[in-house]
Amino acid sequence: MTRDEVLEEFRAADALLEGHFILSSGLRSSRYLQCARVLMDPARGSRLAEALAAQIPAELRIQISAVVSPAMGGVIAGHEMARALGVEAMFVERPTGSFELRRGFRLEPGQKVLMMEDVVTTGLSSREAIKAIEEAGGQVIAMASLVDRSGGKAEFDIPFFALIELDVPAYQPDALPPELAAIPPVKPGSRAAA
Repeated sequence: MTRDEVLEEFRAADALLEGHFILSSGLRSSRYLQCARVLMDPARGSRLAEALAAQIPAELRIQISAVVSPAMGGVIAGHEMARALGVEAMFVERPTGSFELRRGFRLEPGQKVLMMEDVVTTGLSSREAIKAIEEAGGQVIAMASLVDRSGGKAEFDIPFFALIELDVPAYQPDALPPELAAIPPVKPGSRAAA
């Protein structure tokens, strides 16, 4: 799948938003890819996951026996990636502020895992999810994301595969360009933020 084909999937789902957005990292942006919208259509989600799975080298792909993703945003992306790889899907969540594996999900000691995200901006939550997976006994051997918004700055000690890299500037809340500062901020998927 080419970059233009991936972007067309997002456009067709009305998932490429324009405005003033508060990202999960706390940074601000004028554009937002709403992966939840692009994943609403199971066929579209399947196509995107299959295209991303094809980017993972076969020698690495055959080692993966589970896909674990962070809740909430990564759950559907992780499930579709697990389907594309033919392995189990699980997720970590933050019931008390830090990621943990719950709901009866179990990883065997040393089980080889792909950690799957929907979007990576700074990589902080991805690293936190990887830590939780490893604390639960898994060995994260690769990471994947539908979208890499980090501008190549998110670093991991494992191979990282993204379906598309999207260079959209992100700003600290106190360093907004005037045109962005003039628009009320919105946290995607929630009510307008103050």
